Amino acid sequence: MDERELKTNDSKNDGVDSAAEGLEQEIAREESDTKKLATELEDMRQTLVRHQADFANYRKRIEKERSEDSKRSTARVIEALIPIVDGFEHALAAHREAEYANYRKGFELIYKQLLDNLTKLGAERMEPLGLQFDPHLHQAMDRTETKDHPDGDILEVFQPGYAFHGRVLRPAMVRVAVHPGGASNKAAN
Repeated sequence: MDERELKTNDSKNDGVDSAAEGLEQEIAREESDTKKLATELEDMRQTLVRHQADFANYRKRIEKERSEDSKRSTARVIEALIPIVDGFEHALAAHREAEYANYRKGFELIYKQLLDNLTKLGAERMEPLGLQFDPHLHQAMDRTETKDHPDGDILEVFQPGYAFHGRVLRPAMVRVAVHPGGASNKAAN
């Protein structure tokens, strides 16, 4: 081979080497871009998962708030109806004469419907006669010294109480038994 052919072969080899280097650099760039895109994709997936979790928590919080708002509204309606129930009870207790029998039947029917609807709304009527006094549920209006009943027993209910989902709307007004010479009398001496 002569020198020209050697130079031509060297230049062809140089061209192949530079093409190979260019191809390797292109492959390296593509791999780098692929890794970068995979990282971005994973970041976007994580962001999507966080947003979905945030939205689910938001939905639960809104549903809970709506439920609580509904309960508060219902409690206000029940509280407004309690004096009406009391009025019916007073009217029914006052007129026991025979001439009021027909009116009484009508009032009793309306009274029963009102109580049934309050119960359907979730109101609980508290009739604590014979139970132990609880200051969270009852309001002591009077006390009677007696040894016939245990200390703290409720002897009479002046006005029933009402609760709604565990919350007292109105405490029951009661008379409580107290033993004579008990702790309250000793404290007074």
